[in-house]
Amino acid sequence: MSPAWTWLPIARWKSALWTKLRSTIGVRFTRFARAALAALAASEGTLAICDGVFHLTAGRAAVLSWFAGAVVSYLMSRWAWERKGRPDFLRETVPFWVISALVVVILTLCTKLGYHVAASLHLRGAEHVAFVGFFFLIANLITFMTRFVIFHYVLFAEPRTGAQAAETDPDDVPPRPHAEAGGRGHRAGRSQ
Repeated sequence: MSPAWTWLPIARWKSALWTKLRSTIGVRFTRFARAALAALAASEGTLAICDGVFHLTAGRAAVLSWFAGAVVSYLMSRWAWERKGRPDFLRETVPFWVISALVVVILTLCTKLGYHVAASLHLRGAEHVAFVGFFFLIANLITFMTRFVIFHYVLFAEPRTGAQAAETDPDDVPPRPHAEAGGRGHRAGRSQ
């Protein structure tokens, strides 16, 4: 049996991780991860159907798969950042779809690469679908992290004054001034 002190670094790591997950960025990251998993399921399912059932070209399959995931992602991203009511078209909706347009380019290129490599390996049927799906998955993982950073620090970032920025941790997002009054946004005033 090992001495108790050998578990100290693990306990500190777990404590630090738990503290980070309970912070604003941790809560949002966890919610965004759920949104991304739902969008990924919609995309991968659509890709499997487009490739395996309808035998569409790589470009068409990627675009249809992206669109299925993007719709789910848009709706669930608003939930992840606790946005309620009508979205701000110029500050939320347009930037989201511009970012999504860049994502579709990346996903299409990765899907085409997956199709090309699968064809060169002479993969057929389920092997072909799984191989292309793997390429699509890797591209989604890369775009997931990129989108989280953009959404958290740019698109859905709370406006902050210089004094607020100096007083808070960079990962903590202060509540909006009207959040105490039960306004939209922060956890205060939200019914569970």
